[in-house]
Amino acid sequence: MTDLFKQLEPAPQGTREPTNTLLDAARWNEDGLMPAIAQQHESGEVLMMAWMNRAALEETLATGRVCYWSRSRGKPWRKGESSGQVQKLVAAHLDCDGDTLLLSVDQQGPACHTGRRSCFYVALGEETAEVGSAPLMDPAELYGQR
Repeated sequence: MTDLFKQLEPAPQGTREPTNTLLDAARWNEDGLMPAIAQQHESGEVLMMAWMNRAALEETLATGRVCYWSRSRGKPWRKGESSGQVQKLVAAHLDCDGDTLLLSVDQQGPACHTGRRSCFYVALGEETAEVGSAPLMDPAELYGQR
C-alpha cells in the first residue's frame, strides 16, 4: 500500500485529493492494469470484471462511457462498441489499497458476451455447480453473426 492510501485511512468524509495524484499512487499490475468490477448502480448487481489501464480509466472518467483494456486484443475496449450493450458510468471508486476499481454503471442490455445480464451466472456448490440464469439474447445476435 502506498503512503497516500495509508494517509487516507483516517481521513474524514469529504477529504479531497486530485484524481491524478491518486492514480499516480494506485497499484497497477506489471502490465499496467487494474481489475475493475462493474456493478449496476440502482440494484448493486455485480455484472462483470474486466481490466483497465490508466488511459482507459481516464477516458471513462472524461466521457462517462466505460472503456476497458482488452488483454486479448491489446487495445482499448469501449463496452458495447460491437454489441451495442453500452455501460454508462454513474460513479467510480478505488478500494482502500488502491489496487481495485468498483464502477457503478447503467448497463444497457446484457453485460456478458454469453448474452446474460451478468458474467457471474455459474453458482458453485460443494459438490456441483449450476447455471443460474438464461441468456437474455443469443450471443450471435449481440455480435452480428447471424
